[in-house]
Parts: sequence; C-alpha cells; structure tokens
Amino acid sequence: MNVRRLIPTTAVAGAVVLGLTALSACSTSDAADGGNGDKLKVTASFYPMQFLAERIGGEHVAVTSLTKPGVEPHDLELTPRQIGSISESDYVLYLKGIQPAVDDAIKQSGVKNTVDAATLTTLENHGSEVSGHDHGHEGEEAHEEHSEGDGHNHGEDGGADPHIWLDPVKYAEVAKGVGKSLEKADPDHAADYKKNTDALVAELGELNTAYETGLKNPATKTFITTHSAFGYLAERYGLTQQGIAGIDPEAEPSPARIQEIHTIAEKEKATTVFFETLASDKTAKTLAKDTGLKTGVLDPLEGITEKSQGADYIEVMESNLAALQKALGAK
Repeated sequence: MNVRRLIPTTAVAGAVVLGLTALSACSTSDAADGGNGDKLKVTASFYPMQFLAERIGGEHVAVTSLTKPGVEPHDLELTPRQIGSISESDYVLYLKGIQPAVDDAIKQSGVKNTVDAATLTTLENHGSEVSGHDHGHEGEEAHEEHSEGDGHNHGEDGGADPHIWLDPVKYAEVAKGVGKSLEKADPDHAADYKKNTDALVAELGELNTAYETGLKNPATKTFITTHSAFGYLAERYGLTQQGIAGIDPEAEPSPARIQEIHTIAEKEKATTVFFETLASDKTAKTLAKDTGLKTGVLDPLEGITEKSQGADYIEVMESNLAALQKALGAK
C-alpha cells in the first residue's frame, strides 16, 4: 500500500477506495463497525476534536480518531494506513499546531471538507505564567506583560497557544463552527447537526457557569502545573497558571525554575503541583517534595483512558473544577 503515496491521490482514489474503506474501518474508535452505510466518514485528529464530531454528528457520522487513547497527541506519528484513511474521509476535523504530523498529512490529503478548529475562535500567546486579571476582554494585548516564566510556547505561528478546548467558552465557539461546517458538508442532515450543536453549546454554557461560580472566591489564584496547557482556562476565570517546564509535559525543569516556583508558591500561597494523566508524574512529585506542596491531577483532556477522572470531556472538566477548587481554597 505504501506505493500510493508516490502517486497523486486523485489518480488512485477510485481504485483503492474499497480497500481503504475496509482498512480505515479497522482503526475506527467506535461507531463504525465496517457497516458505515451512508454515514459521513469523519476523521478527527485527537480527543477534543473527536468529542465534537461525535456529539454534533450523532448518528449520521462514523468518526475515526487518529490518536489512540493513552497516546500523547504531541508525539503522534502516523502510519501509512492512517494517512490513507485521511485521504478517504468525507470530512476532517483537526487543530493546527498541536500535531505537526497530522498537519502535514491533512495538507497533502486533498480532502475538500477540512476544518481547522483554530480558525473557529481566536488564539492567543501564553507563556508559562498566564494571568487572567482582565479576562473580561478577548485580550489581544492583555497579557503581554506576563511574558517572564520560561518563555516556552507552542504551535508554529509565533507561539500561539492551541489549548483552546480547555476554555468552555472558546470550545463552544469551535462547536458552533463545526456544526455549521457539518451542515454544509452534509446538507441532508443539517437540521440534526444544528439541534445537536445547540444542545452541546448549552451544556458547555452550564460548564462555564459552574466554573465561574465554583472559582469565584479562591484563597489563592495561582496554580502550578507540569504542562502549561491551562492558559485559556486561567485567563477565563481570573487565575494564574505557573508552568514548571513550559509546554512539553515530559521536559525536566531547570534548578533555577524549581527555585523560582518555590518562591512563587510561598508568595502566592499556592498549595498544589498538578500533573496530568498521560505524562509522568515524576517532575511534580520531585517538586512537591522539594517545596512541601501537595500533588494533584489536572487533566489537559488530550485523550480519555481508564485513568481519566470521567468518561468524556464534560465529566473530566467537572473533575478538573473540583481539583482546582480544592487546590485554590475556593468555596
């Protein structure tokens, strides 16, 4: 099958469509058990995109996720079979800047209905320290003064932070855009897509209200995390994220950064170092031991596994809220 990468996609698409449909069905995450019938074949890059596609597409879509549960999305390498399945999709949903291998494969796939979730809301730059003091504004310039920290940024275009799904308001904006694009891609089921989108947006609105209420009066506004994924969340709810080693969850922090975190924790009365479910907790435990802080889990929701504190996006975000309330001393 590898040879088909050497031939223009369009030339072989017709000839191999049957073989590839069978192949891509093997790797589907659920719904599609080989009998897709006339369902829209949707490829999602990783869990936050898969969740939107499944919830909005409902019974009309068969969703394949390129990132298996438990795999760190940033490290994803695609197999030739997966690259083939992208080309045969009716609709592809991804988030540019998180997974370079996926970005490249999608660019070369020639799929007409390709949606980059990053274009459906506004991205911002977040360093390791992200403060949300004027989170009422969609801040273009709001947080430039907070660029100390270790300066690790994410994504290709000048360090825009792609973790938009961790802010329920931004995620709802993306959901609306996905709903509209599915209506265009599959007009026969447009009414259902619209209904499903409205239901999901309402649910995300309730989640946002729960966060606003739950984090209203914290004893401290600072939380420390091994993975600087929570910049949008911090900004939305007036908190400050202190990332230990920037955006790479596996990176070892420098001794100077550990000392800095120690000082910040004392000054800001931070209580907890958060690690995540898909990466090692070694850094967090070392830091906690060195600084006398507690450890806790804050899930960046890049994948759902049996270790996740919930079965889907909404449930895990509720667990994250409970963990933050505890760490921040919010009533």
